[in-house]
Amino acid sequence: MVRKHELRPSAPWYRIETDEADWAAVPERDLVQLYSQMQLIRRFEEKILELEKSGLVHGPAHASIGQEAAAVGAMSILRADDQINGTHRAHHQVLTKLVNAQTQTYFDIRSADFTEPMSEAVYRLMAEIMGLLPGYCGGRGGSMHMRDAASGVAGTSAIVGGNIPHGVGYALADRVLGRDGISVTFFGDGASLQGATYESMNIAAAYKLPVIFFVENNLYAVSTHIDDVTAEPRIASRGPMLGFTGIECDGMDVVAVHQAMADARAIIREGRGPVVVEARCYRHFHQSGGKTGSEFGYRSREEEQEWLKRDPLRLAEQRLAALGILDSAGFAHIDASVSAVVQAAANRLTETMPGSNQPRIPEALWPSPQSVDDGILADPSESAGLKYREIEDFAEGELVKTRFVTAAGEALSAAMAADPTIIVLGEDVHRLRGGVSGFTRSALEQFPGRVLAMPIAENGFTGVALGAALRGLRPVVEIMFGDFCLVAADQIGNGIAKVRHMFGSGFPVPVVLRVRVSPHTGYGSQHSGDPSALFRLFPGWHIVSPTSPFDYVGLLNTALKSNDPVAIIEHVEFYQREGMVPRDERDYCIPLGKAKIVRSGSACTVLATSAMVPTALKVAEETGIDAEIIDMRSVGQLSTDWPLVLQSVAKTNRAIIAEQVSSGFTLGRHWIAEIQSRAFDDLDHEILHVTGSLSAPVVSAVLNKAALGSADKLRSAMELITETA
Repeated sequence: MVRKHELRPSAPWYRIETDEADWAAVPERDLVQLYSQMQLIRRFEEKILELEKSGLVHGPAHASIGQEAAAVGAMSILRADDQINGTHRAHHQVLTKLVNAQTQTYFDIRSADFTEPMSEAVYRLMAEIMGLLPGYCGGRGGSMHMRDAASGVAGTSAIVGGNIPHGVGYALADRVLGRDGISVTFFGDGASLQGATYESMNIAAAYKLPVIFFVENNLYAVSTHIDDVTAEPRIASRGPMLGFTGIECDGMDVVAVHQAMADARAIIREGRGPVVVEARCYRHFHQSGGKTGSEFGYRSREEEQEWLKRDPLRLAEQRLAALGILDSAGFAHIDASVSAVVQAAANRLTETMPGSNQPRIPEALWPSPQSVDDGILADPSESAGLKYREIEDFAEGELVKTRFVTAAGEALSAAMAADPTIIVLGEDVHRLRGGVSGFTRSALEQFPGRVLAMPIAENGFTGVALGAALRGLRPVVEIMFGDFCLVAADQIGNGIAKVRHMFGSGFPVPVVLRVRVSPHTGYGSQHSGDPSALFRLFPGWHIVSPTSPFDYVGLLNTALKSNDPVAIIEHVEFYQREGMVPRDERDYCIPLGKAKIVRSGSACTVLATSAMVPTALKVAEETGIDAEIIDMRSVGQLSTDWPLVLQSVAKTNRAIIAEQVSSGFTLGRHWIAEIQSRAFDDLDHEILHVTGSLSAPVVSAVLNKAALGSADKLRSAMELITETA
């Protein structure tokens, strides 16, 4: 007979409810502090909406009016060195964390004014939301991208769900570096349905990381109700589903949120892994701006009125009055105090136009237009002192022959021995005697605790790496096949590539992505791409493509010392090839942004990448054409060696770009435009571009070969471009 047994989640899942007795159990001064912080948020957000209506906020204003209790209750259990991030609706969380970081433990708003540092926090956040120079990010982040590392605000993200992997990364960094901190990543009901959210929760659970997933479930993602898009709208269930605790609480009740967070912190302290806290709350206004949802027709006025009855400030006032802690005069005093701080900040950021009562922003507060591109990459001074060498700098007797993959793996483990902040993340990196390529073998033997297995979740663990980098680690991420970078494209493009610039620069983002490409191996269209051109779209990336063991070691060493993100494109055709590396000195570096002439010539210039470098050398030898062949090595948007390229084109007056990849996914299209712009007068022939076909490679050996740039195609181009020379 078939028997059915009810299965229950292995982790707890419960709801916290409070009453007057629970409020009475909280110290009086703490209750006053919680209330005053909610009032500060309310007046701050009202002022932001007022400024937005006057045209003084460029971009959206995602107000958190109605959700104050969630932020204040959550922040009440955090220390200054605990980390938070948020998404597009984060004013309330960030404001509370910034002010708390400047608030002394003895502060009591009933008898003391805001100190200058507390008021300055309000001023600088308002300035940031207005896009002004005094803001925490110099105005570059605005309302949705806010960071202040000193206050534990590691950085918010406007990509729904995009911030959540970063929070897991902060917790991973704390774990690896032995810090006693927790991280809280805030998001809404919309983000709870994102793949990156699930991926991040799973990684955090697998490693029992000290992170709280805090969901402000306000029921609506813009205008779509959560019941419309999921059969399980109880978001706290995601924790038990993945093996960790889920806690629900009333997000309009600041004490209930405080208690949920206190429980979550205790669970983490006991080593029981991460926690998801779901605070049911309600935003009183529309997604952005000062209109209500009912004005747009997706909510009823009756629904809004019911939630207004449970407004977090109204609820707190009722409880505080019933407990005899504050009367009408006390409430008025607090309101006047926080309103004065908010108005003072606005006064510093605006002035009245002559002849009218209309406010405007003083010219001196705007960032300089000339600074628009500053800080995309690290200042060159950050790499001062590196020991740059080329293979020609070594005597023959100082070199030894070794396989590409062996030299690369040994270089990685040597770097990890010298720098305890380097970790490795990726799929299968902890198995198969060094992962699918063998690169992590030596590292795994020496540092097994720093070679971390990841699920098949590229977007999730690439985002975790970014969070870890922002908190002091140097993650090396292995992407098994180049096409999988498209799975991680959000974190590659919206995350890693942009954070240094959009948060005002001045801090490191030391992420290294090792990307395997194997277009010739018959793995078909979804495993054969070279994503160099994808990375090149984002100027915040360095991209290197080494073709010899010597170059790989030197470029890897530089990447692991760089404060910028670096993508290392590894063509598997080189893995088993042998080449020369120094016998003893393995800590040398090769500059990012430096190409190399591997064959001098005068008939034409061939700009070759990856597998087309040895192909170009072979074709030149077989045809006898006196081509100058440049191994481009560094191909980033801001780190291409144009001085060397232009010098060569001026000498040969002809240029060929040789790539193996499909024609639609090439670097050469960009390079042709650059050469035309920079060296048009030096050209005696149109620039020729050797690439693969329109299609991605497929499995058939014949079609696979036909889909790639090849020696035959390059030979034809070299013969054509030199026949009239």
